[in-house]
Amino acid sequence: MAKHGKKYNEAAKLIDRDASYESAEAIDLVKKAATAKFDESVEVAVRLGVDPRKQDQNVRGVVVLPHGTGKTQRVLVFAKGDKLKEAEAAGADYVGDTDLINKIQQGWFEFDVCVATPDMMSEVGKLGRILGGKGLMPNPKAGTVTNDVAKAVQEIKAGKIEYRLDKAGQIHAPIGKVSFDAAKLDDNLKALIDALNRAKPAAAKGVYLKNISISSTMGPGVRLNVASFRQ
Repeated sequence: MAKHGKKYNEAAKLIDRDASYESAEAIDLVKKAATAKFDESVEVAVRLGVDPRKQDQNVRGVVVLPHGTGKTQRVLVFAKGDKLKEAEAAGADYVGDTDLINKIQQGWFEFDVCVATPDMMSEVGKLGRILGGKGLMPNPKAGTVTNDVAKAVQEIKAGKIEYRLDKAGQIHAPIGKVSFDAAKLDDNLKALIDALNRAKPAAAKGVYLKNISISSTMGPGVRLNVASFRQ
């Protein structure tokens, strides 16, 4: 079992490990338990009642958090011609085609999200191993392979996040920063869980939302009363 520092152990005393909290109280505890000197992220972990090994039970999608994540996303767009201008006008940080592909092949990674037009994917595919390993490969399911590059850039800048099931059957996602107003964190949490409920696979049987916990980057987890989020 990992050893924790004094601050973590003090913060952990605020939380009853056997209790399940309503979201407002849980968020309050997470904010109180965040003791780092930087503005910690607030993260949600959701365990789902699905089998991650089965393709028809895979849960993956996107959601625009109403109040964003508190992190400024640097967006790179692979496109040509007019689509380059559209992406630039929408606020993309980097736009280009083969020039950017060559730059990335040489080890440049000053971006957080990649968007590509469909006609660029044969070229972008050359970066499959490099981008895929970092979770940066454009994907139609995430809305990052699209001809509507302006909309994609605007949504990412507004707080769109991608969620995906891991091998343990869990979803991990950020919902903001500790400095956020508690009501904004609550709104973002509910937007994420609503999206997960809508994404429930038809093949999933039994209890879908198994448990939900939230924590700050360096703080202990707080378990939520999952029953209040089930549909």
